[in-house]
Amino acid sequence: MDIAILGAGVAGTSAALALWQQGHRVRVYERRSAPVTMGAGLVLWPNASFVLSALDVLSDIAAVSGRPQKMLRLDQVGNPLGQIDIRLLEQLMGYPTYSILRRDLQSVLLKQLFLCGIEVVYGCSARAIKPGPNGKSTVCFDIGPSICPDLIIGADGRKNSVARQYVAGDSLPVYQGFVNWIGVADAPSSIVDEVSISDYWGSGERFGLVAVNPRKVYWAAAQADANEYDTAEAAPKQLAQDLFCSWPAPIGNIICHTDASAIRKIRVYDLDPLSIWRRDNVLLIGDAAHAPLPTSGQGACQALEDAWQLASCLAKHDADLSTALATFTQVRSTKTAMITEQARVFARALFSTDPEACRIRNERAKAADPNMSVRAMADSWGATLPLTSSKST
Repeated sequence: MDIAILGAGVAGTSAALALWQQGHRVRVYERRSAPVTMGAGLVLWPNASFVLSALDVLSDIAAVSGRPQKMLRLDQVGNPLGQIDIRLLEQLMGYPTYSILRRDLQSVLLKQLFLCGIEVVYGCSARAIKPGPNGKSTVCFDIGPSICPDLIIGADGRKNSVARQYVAGDSLPVYQGFVNWIGVADAPSSIVDEVSISDYWGSGERFGLVAVNPRKVYWAAAQADANEYDTAEAAPKQLAQDLFCSWPAPIGNIICHTDASAIRKIRVYDLDPLSIWRRDNVLLIGDAAHAPLPTSGQGACQALEDAWQLASCLAKHDADLSTALATFTQVRSTKTAMITEQARVFARALFSTDPEACRIRNERAKAADPNMSVRAMADSWGATLPLTSSKST
């Protein structure tokens, strides 16, 4: 099958690899002129590692990643609110967890595309998708000839997605009432004691940090903000330092060791779940189909799952593209809608500015059974995947 993928992010590159493994002819089209990553870093939970193993890149991922063993939850003065045993999660799901910079994940995937001979065409922006005869749509680019492949995969992001516009019409991202400042601290000596995840909860504020190694930590500082549009304010680094200067160590040290020019402010949006992910031979995946809040911890993981699940559905229904795409949509839309809603509920609790609501939230976190919490994560993230405990490392 001749397949065109719009977008060279995590969803697009992983889908290209999964489909190439099945013998399909794949080409990726990226609107930007060169590889660009959005965000500082991410956690590849076991469901993502399952897919990366199937794509034959897990060893390359491991070489540039950290292996966090626990996720700590604390309040804004450092009192513990509970923790997640990541080792137990790995035992239940059968695959490891990695902390990685987003640019390193993208580099691994693009390198594998190159080794497989899969072409990525940069500076190729889709202007429109037009319906054609026999359900075969055409992609029109700003520059260069139009294409009419057997399958068009829209992995062109949550904003300005040409594929989403074609499939779903007007479906704009939804601002969720908070902002993130993100960065990567890179120090000559250790700035954290261990490779772990720490999540500090305040009143309308949050600071999360994830170690890749003791000297390299990516982080996100967040604050509730009802205003969807930016106003004049201090430089991002100074603002982050001002907001979190009284919070526990090592937060101040981590911000200090972050290059000011690399700190980005992001107003956080997600997408309302879609029940329809395809029109004719155009299919949405990744952020174009579902873009959960960062409070889900599953954005990139679910993009990777799309790649594996799509390849599986096409293999199962090889002679019937319509059935394959319908099956894929049914399986993925249910799971991603649940993750999107869970992330919204968590965000509302995290960014509440009501002191009593925050107190109740913290007390519930402390009272939660940690093993039951891990099992719930394993059940949710492992749903629809053939995970076993035999491959834990």
